[in-house]
Amino acid sequence: MADLVRDYGDHLRASRSLTGVQLAALRAIERCRTPALGGTREVCSACGTERVVWRSCRNRHCPKCQTLSKERWLDARVDELLPVDYVHVVFTLPHVLNPVALARPRMVYGLLFRAAADTLREFARDPRHLGAEPGILAVLHTWGQNLSLHIHLHCIVTAGGLDPTHRRWIRRSGGYLFPVRALSRVFRGKYLDGLRRALNEHPEIDSQVPYRDLWKQDWVVYAKKPFAGPRKVLEYLARYTHRVALTNNRLLNLRNGIVRLRWRDYAHGGRKKTLRLSATALLGRFVLHVLPRGFCRVRHYGLLGNRHKAIKLAACRRYFGVPDPTSRSEEHADRGPTTILLNRLGIDPDRCRSCGSRRIRRAPLVPMTTRPRARAPTRAAS
Repeated sequence: MADLVRDYGDHLRASRSLTGVQLAALRAIERCRTPALGGTREVCSACGTERVVWRSCRNRHCPKCQTLSKERWLDARVDELLPVDYVHVVFTLPHVLNPVALARPRMVYGLLFRAAADTLREFARDPRHLGAEPGILAVLHTWGQNLSLHIHLHCIVTAGGLDPTHRRWIRRSGGYLFPVRALSRVFRGKYLDGLRRALNEHPEIDSQVPYRDLWKQDWVVYAKKPFAGPRKVLEYLARYTHRVALTNNRLLNLRNGIVRLRWRDYAHGGRKKTLRLSATALLGRFVLHVLPRGFCRVRHYGLLGNRHKAIKLAACRRYFGVPDPTSRSEEHADRGPTTILLNRLGIDPDRCRSCGSRRIRRAPLVPMTTRPRARAPTRAAS
């Protein structure tokens, strides 16, 4: 991906107008793990092996910079798992709203979070469905497998909730938690109502939204079967929470300015296919999914809402007889990057890769001001 940006980023910048955050993402990706960001020279005192480790850009859209962030985030989520079933619900916006999303992404994406979370909480509060407060974790994805704009929200919901007294857990056994058709109608109503109010100050955009057609069509709300236990939730989250629109392993090759991209066509049974695009067109699709600056794409609601999360989770643990995670001091003594890399990925950054010694000396390398050199456009992208 970095090679594509170095070779064809200028073509993209010249061919279309990009936002500041899109330009920043491209710049970060092309400089990631290159002398442009500086780094560290490591020398093993035992065997004399030397290596240079260039710094990462840490941009959340970079396909090479999500591993440690993901593992840190997952490590914190372990403490929030409860011994209950979890359900996966997906809320999707109709593609006719894509132009509005391109014009006002922060508004459209934020409204998606609010409408989906309010819909789930409304059904959960209803005694006919649950009569309790569930825990909700929502993750925004804006892309389809072919990098088209496909805005949807993945929600992980506890199949039950804490009753209003905070003394009892009300369990929802079997099924899909809430009726999907009813969820779809309520979600549609909440979103369109919020959209109309939000666009009152933007009549030029509001006039282009086909409200009548949107009210008539069924909105896609998809519910999957409950996860097979809390640990399966973590395995799922590891794949979804810090995923970027395009990863390096999906890029097959680059020849004569044409990129071959591996993708799955879920509209036809998930068949594996290959997409051919010009490198500039591929980058153009990629930047569609660069989020507004500071926009949070993973949010928590209900029991997991930040304001009262500690109190509510403590009440749940008392009910289930689960010990407070802070009492397990040996598991929480060190959650630094070295410990996380070692425990989760089996990587010890303090050990020499040649002789296994821990006698490593490090010296900083200052960033170089020159731009990373582009590779020949005929070489395979990786």
